[in-house]
Amino acid sequence: MKFTKMQGLGNDYVYVNCFEEKIENPPAVARYVSDRHFGIGSDGLIMINPSEVADFVMEMYNADGSRGEMCGNGIRCVAKYVYDYRLTDKTQISVETLGGIKYLDLTVEDGKVVLVKVDMGKPELKSDLIPIISENEKVIDEPIEVDGQVYHMTGVSMGNPHTVIYVDDVKNLDLEKIGPKFENHERFPKRINTEFVHCIDRNTVEMRVWERGSGETLACGTGACAVAVASILNNLTDTRVTVKLLGGDLQIEWDREKNHVFMTGPAKVVFDGVIDITEIKE
Repeated sequence: MKFTKMQGLGNDYVYVNCFEEKIENPPAVARYVSDRHFGIGSDGLIMINPSEVADFVMEMYNADGSRGEMCGNGIRCVAKYVYDYRLTDKTQISVETLGGIKYLDLTVEDGKVVLVKVDMGKPELKSDLIPIISENEKVIDEPIEVDGQVYHMTGVSMGNPHTVIYVDDVKNLDLEKIGPKFENHERFPKRINTEFVHCIDRNTVEMRVWERGSGETLACGTGACAVAVASILNNLTDTRVTVKLLGGDLQIEWDREKNHVFMTGPAKVVFDGVIDITEIKE
């Protein structure tokens, strides 16, 4: 199988052009290629497929083989792949995902995509549609007890479920311990992506993320969007926010009139390769 490893702010995936390649068992392949010792090493697998309703389909799987609805860093890399590898010559494209069709603007320099702006669509705030089990229609600054400690969470779906937790210090957080407790908490029936956030000022926040099915990653695009929305809802920031992640910065804007969230950030190719997947077991 031919593949390209790409990363957006260190959120790395193995990308496969499924106009040319065929993958029989994507969950098993995702687990195999994601292994950082025996495989390629990645946060998951993203297949680029033909679409009947958009320019392309992004089919993504997490490192544990579970299907993901949407990935903000991943979709920027999809945009770079299809342009740089000549699947399209358009600088405005549409990509079908399980989280809906997303629209992307590509910034090109010397024939290569260097920056991608993604219309991430409308944030979903209704608790039953995120989903989060709650007596309230929206989960904003709502208490939740995890491992004997009470936190305050704000729930947002950006095509996949997020809960945003504000803390005084993200750098020294024991994420390996607390992340799985949130991910598998009984109030999140489809598990959850959890962002731990510290607000620096009205235009800047820093975050670490525990991603459902992948653990801590260096960046999460949908998570950064969820953080911006949550920060605005809690009156902690203005509508344009720089979100500082371990892998770098994303620029997020929530257009309140259109009720759409826009994410701008980089995408890079790490390397191309070929891997034998014929002996992958279930």
